[in-house]
Amino acid sequence: MGVLPWVAWYAFRRHTAYPLSAFAEALTNTVFGFLRAYLLIALWNERPGLGGYDVTDAVTFCFLTQALIGPVQIFGGMELTERIRSGDVAIDLHRPVDLQAWWLADDLARGIAALLLRGGPPMAAGAVAFGLRTPGPGQFAAFALSVVMAVLTSFAFRYLVAVATFWLHDERGLQAVALVLSLFFSGMILPLVVFPGPLGELARVLPWAALVQVPADMFLGVHTGFDLARALAFQAAWAAALLTAGRGLTVAARRKLVVHGG
Repeated sequence: MGVLPWVAWYAFRRHTAYPLSAFAEALTNTVFGFLRAYLLIALWNERPGLGGYDVTDAVTFCFLTQALIGPVQIFGGMELTERIRSGDVAIDLHRPVDLQAWWLADDLARGIAALLLRGGPPMAAGAVAFGLRTPGPGQFAAFALSVVMAVLTSFAFRYLVAVATFWLHDERGLQAVALVLSLFFSGMILPLVVFPGPLGELARVLPWAALVQVPADMFLGVHTGFDLARALAFQAAWAAALLTAGRGLTVAARRKLVVHGG
């Protein structure tokens, strides 16, 4: 077995070491899911069929987004930023493993752990309280693949923000901007289908749409046939583009490395 599977395995064990903490986070996500659901119900009662969704679609979308908060790490960054600030990244760069590949293996394991520990409670609570849309086997398979693409895209974007710390030395400002963009353009606050005109068109082609909106639409059965393949290709294209950009920054960072304090 190569190094990266071991990195992923130990990362998975680390991220599943405190299930009670994960359950508390899932409970928080569930409570906010109920608050958001009632707001969306009120909105859709006033505007039935808004964005092509009915009220059941809207509520299902709400709890899906709450379940995906952990896997796509909407509110979080990466431990790599702290290692860059402290200079410990010098050790990472001397490992006989590519820096980006190491952190990708770690993040994929984190995403799986978050999905298993935090994804179920919001969906279960929403299904019991409201009755959510249930996907067929094909829709669920497309959704599962789309979630993988979403985690890849999320990692690629957060890795870019993290590696920028080599030049900024403090990523908090950039992290704040990234958080606002991720929340607004991913569909986490409102489904992108309700965004009007050019704003909606722009939001649906930006990389953040691949984090939440596309997986949710897969679950709801919005994409079928060629449109489904095109949606998955959209996610894959953004993941590949951002990962390539991260590769370029990693190469540049090796020449820029500054170890604070020595």
